[in-house]
Amino acid sequence: MEALLSDQRKKFILRELKSYLVITLGLFINALSWTAFLIPSKIVGGGVSGIAAMVFFGTGLPMAVTLLGVNAVLIIIAIRILGTSFGVKTVYSILVLSFFLAVLQYYIKEPVVPERFMSAIIGGILAGLSIGFIFTQGGSTGGTDIIAMIINKYRNVSQGKVILLCDVFIIASSYILFRSLETIVYGYVTMGVTSYAIDLFLTGSKQSVQMFIVSQKSQAVADKIANELDRGVTFIKGRGWYSNADSDIVMVVVRKRESHLVFRAVKEVDPHAFISLASVTGVYGKGFDKLR
Repeated sequence: MEALLSDQRKKFILRELKSYLVITLGLFINALSWTAFLIPSKIVGGGVSGIAAMVFFGTGLPMAVTLLGVNAVLIIIAIRILGTSFGVKTVYSILVLSFFLAVLQYYIKEPVVPERFMSAIIGGILAGLSIGFIFTQGGSTGGTDIIAMIINKYRNVSQGKVILLCDVFIIASSYILFRSLETIVYGYVTMGVTSYAIDLFLTGSKQSVQMFIVSQKSQAVADKIANELDRGVTFIKGRGWYSNADSDIVMVVVRKRESHLVFRAVKEVDPHAFISLASVTGVYGKGFDKLR
């Protein structure tokens, strides 16, 4: 029993370490999108990062300082109103993102791409990709996410709509600083590309497949999938028409990106197994999406 608990604890620790590594990668990419593409091209995006960018353009104060300060205030308010429901990963993300912004903004002074429109596109793609990484691990960069959660507690308004309105307002506010409609347009281009990249990334990462495996070694196949891939399996009673023999069909649902691991596991146990694979549009439960 103690050995089983120890193995479960190790798996949990490894999963958490992997999760924080992915979040850290996402935060680095997010900081890079701002410091290498958006800020040098004087483009203001959405969120608290957008506010920090405007403060930098107006006063020269590094983005990291404003980002950390605004989020600190929001976190204190959120603790009083929501408790700690927004999670440890959000606090971690805010601190690490501030660190990456401080370091990268110190070293990067010129835009990687001199053309402003391309900077808006590439910066938006990288920002969307980074947020996608963070969201898949249950993290958040704070900022307007916290505002949305607070408003959602008292008003029946979707968090996505609140975040969108905040971003639109923040980008439009850049006109006060730059007196340029062109800058606002580039900001909205970045916002649109970021939103599209997030949706594309999350849709791809959540795609799942259902696999039916017919094998004379069904028990061994199920054991290998359950123990090595940490995925649940289900036996379905079946009977072959030609052989008229009863058999157990192994059914498993996994993320599309994990399907090759199932194929490899089955092949190692039974190279002659029969496998069918089909995409599914929604999977809810442990290991997948939460029922809401």
